[in-house]
Amino acid sequence: MERQPTDSLKIMFFLISLLFTAGSSENDLFLDFCGTWRHGKGSLSLNIDISTGCDGISISASESSLSIHGKITAQCRRSDVIPLNQFGLDSVEDSPFCLFWEPLLDQLKLQVGEHSLILCWPGSLLDTCCTDLSHGSNTAKAKYGIMNGMVRNDVITAKIQTAYNFGGRSTKCKALCDQVSLESTYSDKLEDTVTRMKSIEHPCAYRAEVEMKEGFRGSNIISPTTTGESSEPTATVHLPPALKQVAKNNNKVVCTFFRNNSLFQEGYKEVKVLNDVVGINVENEIITDLSEPIRIGFHHDAVPKVQPRKCVSWDTRKDPLQVKWLVDGCKTQQRRATHTECLCNHMTYFAVLVQLEPRPVHHLLALTAITSLGCAVSFISCIALIIFLCRKRGRSKEQSIPIHLGLAVSLAFLNLLFFFTAVLANVEWESMCVWVGAVLHYALLSSFSWMGIEVFHTFWLVYVVFNPSPKPYIWNLVGFILPAVPVIILAAIGDIYGQRDVVPSDDIFNPYKMCWMKENDKAFLAHICTNMTILAILVPSGIVMLFLVYRQIRKRDEWKQNRVAFLSIWGLSCLFGTTWGLTFLDFGPVSDFIVFLFCILNSFQGLSVQTLLGV
Repeated sequence: MERQPTDSLKIMFFLISLLFTAGSSENDLFLDFCGTWRHGKGSLSLNIDISTGCDGISISASESSLSIHGKITAQCRRSDVIPLNQFGLDSVEDSPFCLFWEPLLDQLKLQVGEHSLILCWPGSLLDTCCTDLSHGSNTAKAKYGIMNGMVRNDVITAKIQTAYNFGGRSTKCKALCDQVSLESTYSDKLEDTVTRMKSIEHPCAYRAEVEMKEGFRGSNIISPTTTGESSEPTATVHLPPALKQVAKNNNKVVCTFFRNNSLFQEGYKEVKVLNDVVGINVENEIITDLSEPIRIGFHHDAVPKVQPRKCVSWDTRKDPLQVKWLVDGCKTQQRRATHTECLCNHMTYFAVLVQLEPRPVHHLLALTAITSLGCAVSFISCIALIIFLCRKRGRSKEQSIPIHLGLAVSLAFLNLLFFFTAVLANVEWESMCVWVGAVLHYALLSSFSWMGIEVFHTFWLVYVVFNPSPKPYIWNLVGFILPAVPVIILAAIGDIYGQRDVVPSDDIFNPYKMCWMKENDKAFLAHICTNMTILAILVPSGIVMLFLVYRQIRKRDEWKQNRVAFLSIWGLSCLFGTTWGLTFLDFGPVSDFIVFLFCILNSFQGLSVQTLLGV
């Protein structure tokens, strides 16, 4: 197709303006200030006092508080005191932090350690932006404060200062936004410029306002297109008539379309935010429980069927500091592979998340019910077995009683803790789940140890007839003390135990929470070195011993009774830990069957052991 002369003139004019503007940027597009907060141990807090204007910002620190105050925002106002002990800062004296300011989004974010705290939520483009934050005069040196202060990785001073002050300058937001567009275009190759002119994504949030006048019958809002006139909008919003009845004090609805804002993706590795994020609000109003839902249509890249997607929202009233996507109040309608419609009964930030990894668990509700029932039955069976063995121990000198008793105690503790792990995972106390996860790991390792002792002791009785077995205190050291060693080491390393989300396949954004090992590289390595290594030793040993025991008892008269034979094999399998070997078979088309079988056998193993030893 031949290019029109007018198109050539437009491109030439664009290139000339690009060369002049991109070569000399007028304004700073962001501020990142980083440093190390030297503080004391104990109670720590973050003090925030942010308001609108462009006078500047001050970051100061003392022995017990980090303070951020000033006037740099277009519409964000916040005055708050936030405890920081929940982020684990009270155990150290130096805490690295970074403060990020993005004037185009009116967004202020503080990163402390591994936690990102949102101080000003992203907003839409207004008339003026506060930018060009320049460093002011230094403050006095102190014992506590901020050291190694840096702006864009350039060190200001390594000394400890009580505060850093930055002055601001107002500029037109549209000019700042155009500057971003030109700079991002200029960074590409020159031959791609014509294509980029037609496909460049505007870096700023698009704001649309709707006035709900008397007799309001609903309204449609469409996001601006970004890939030419023939393309469809990336998002559409339909406001229902019922909204007018709920919003009594304000008639103006503000709808904001955000493109590729990385803030909304923070903290999520297994899911991805698809394209736009849409923010809808009525100023100074909290809109919930609409009788007719708001319809938000998202047009996005094609999503494979194996990757489920879900409409979600971020309620900033419940989670004001960190992005937390929830499915509450939204229904998902998958129109096409490239189109998802969300029906939501409230106002906040909305998006579509697509599941990436890990593999969702099928039939999680049924598996959870089976496990809970099995743990309850096993706990009761183990308690009955403990009582039975304690009474038997007084009138019998059988060498295996202390070993059976140790296994019953460890299984009772494991089943009791596992039964309540979901309840404890939802306690609003972060360190609680760390301790519960560590104790649950200890209980599991202790149970494995006693199963190994059962295997070794059976071998001893069968093949080392004339030598007495080790003393009971030796077994107690191996079964109860030794498993604590790796757990203490792993707990000292840190970031291994904590809350674990098990994702169901039918509702991927409502995971089952439990206290266990986290989903990171250190926890995975710890799992391999402890749990899988022990199973790799225990399961083959248990299978061999099960075969040897079977050879001894299969000729007995009672073995001819099917019930006795079944209960004996079932009980011995759990007693020697062989049922845990099913974890190595969880793959392929029989995966669901293996998971159900694993769940049933191991959650009811307390009952099987009680059946074998106590009846």
